[in-house]
Amino acid sequence: MGQTLQTEHSEQIDIKALQDMYRKFVMECPSGLLFLHEFKRFFGVDPTGEASDYAENMFRAFDKNGDNTIDFLEFVAALNLVFRGDLEHKLRWSFKVYDKDGNGFVDRDELRAIIDSIYRIKKGSRTDSSSCQLSVDEAVDRLLQAVDSDGDGHINMEEFIRGAQQDPWVLNMLKLDMNPAGWVMEQRRRSAHF
Repeated sequence: MGQTLQTEHSEQIDIKALQDMYRKFVMECPSGLLFLHEFKRFFGVDPTGEASDYAENMFRAFDKNGDNTIDFLEFVAALNLVFRGDLEHKLRWSFKVYDKDGNGFVDRDELRAIIDSIYRIKKGSRTDSSSCQLSVDEAVDRLLQAVDSDGDGHINMEEFIRGAQQDPWVLNMLKLDMNPAGWVMEQRRRSAHF
């Protein structure tokens, strides 16, 4: 009783909330598997809205075994990372979100796609628009210049983590500028009956 998981923003998710999530998971996914469209519905994401691409990338990163579904164990592991993971774990998770094709590298197109999603989400939210001063292409160029240490046009996991740890702007961008815990908590607030 009284057990809680603490996020980096001092928000708490208690055991009752996890139990509520489990009940909702079972109600939404009686098969025990969460598909992408259910994942979006679970978190109240409009399938065609600004957060749709971000949710798809998040889903793929949470789908540890790559079977295009999330079972409850993957779901719990994802929540544990989102709410309790340290910076390096969150950066590793972010890398998986960026690495859309799962080849172990983030290329210019993957970088551009996720930054474009981030910018579209920011436009649709209450965030300060001054944080998007660079265009998508300028942000991609700056990230590649700062992080791609061998200049091959691809960012591997080591470059990704090292670049984020060395430059606060890079860290802000590579952490998706919207930490997963904040995104999940916001979707949880928006979703009725949690």
